[in-house]
Amino acid sequence: MKCFKILFILLSYLIVTNGNSQVSPFHYRKYTNEKGDTLLYRFLESDYNPSRQYPLVVFLHGSGERGNDNQAQLKWGVMNFATDQNMKLHPAYVIAPQCPADNEWAQFREVDDDAALSMYPEPSKPMKLLIGLIEELVKNLPIDKDRIYITGLSSGGAGTYDAIARYPHLFAAAVPVCGEGDVSIATSIKHIPIWIFHGAEDPAVDAHQSFSMVEALIKAGAHPGYTLYPETGHFSWLAAYSDHMMMEWLFRQRR
Repeated sequence: MKCFKILFILLSYLIVTNGNSQVSPFHYRKYTNEKGDTLLYRFLESDYNPSRQYPLVVFLHGSGERGNDNQAQLKWGVMNFATDQNMKLHPAYVIAPQCPADNEWAQFREVDDDAALSMYPEPSKPMKLLIGLIEELVKNLPIDKDRIYITGLSSGGAGTYDAIARYPHLFAAAVPVCGEGDVSIATSIKHIPIWIFHGAEDPAVDAHQSFSMVEALIKAGAHPGYTLYPETGHFSWLAAYSDHMMMEWLFRQRR
């Protein structure tokens, strides 16, 4: 009996420690700007050739994953970029920053009864830090500046719209998932390849928000991709980030 208990404890220890060592291929990182402000983020890299350049994928989580544990932002979506298959076909650097609990990626206000949104003049503090982080990574790593992609879900989808509107010449493509944004920005981002995803029965962010953005982009002369999943609620990201065609499309884009 005693031997059995010892064996059980040993096996439990091995399972726990081994499991923790394989929790995520994303490494813990922290960016600090010249003012001392910090942004926690996770970083995916592989055994890359330093003489080559690789794309950078920026992933913005939703409001439920805000905090300071530098862990919650990995809950949804971003792991699809770290599968063996995707890393083999599309080697890239991937960052998943974490927005603090009392902040947002994007800052909007409602301007009428139709829930139309207007973007604040200045970016949020987490967004400013994110752009600083991107600039630092581009400076220090072999990143292809013509292949910087941004995507996000829910409030991260709103952050995606916010980022490409404020920095329209930084990103090569964008994939907002169940997000909302200021449709007046459509003209300034019409040159950016965009594929928008939403669930038709989303109770958290009305699918009309994505449809309105698609309409505005088309009116501005853009040709956005648009996928509306029927009988799908807020969790449209489950299908969006599992879409092989989306991944293939994203990594083909160049600025």
